[in-house]
Amino acid sequence: MGPIGFQEMILIALVILLLFGAKKLPELARGIGKSMGEFKKAKEDFEDEIKRGTDEGTNPPKSTTPAPSQTVAQSNDDEHSEESGDEAKAEAEEKKAETAV
Repeated sequence: MGPIGFQEMILIALVILLLFGAKKLPELARGIGKSMGEFKKAKEDFEDEIKRGTDEGTNPPKSTTPAPSQTVAQSNDDEHSEESGDEAKAEAEEKKAETAV
């Protein structure tokens, strides 16, 4: 059993033409083309996900969350924006001392 020859390909084309008709063939070809395009896109997306997963496994992501002392200072600055800078700093230092104990 070898590869399909020219005569066999012509016979298959004639059978398809008889089954679907000349008007349906362009629609069928369009549908097959769109399906192949979607399949190729899904395959590339899947490969990208696999590559990203292996990259994340070898290089763990860095944490982007701020340190707790930064969040306390920022929240105190936001709460006391009306007060003078010295008073706000003093209260921030007191709260830092409380959280450290």
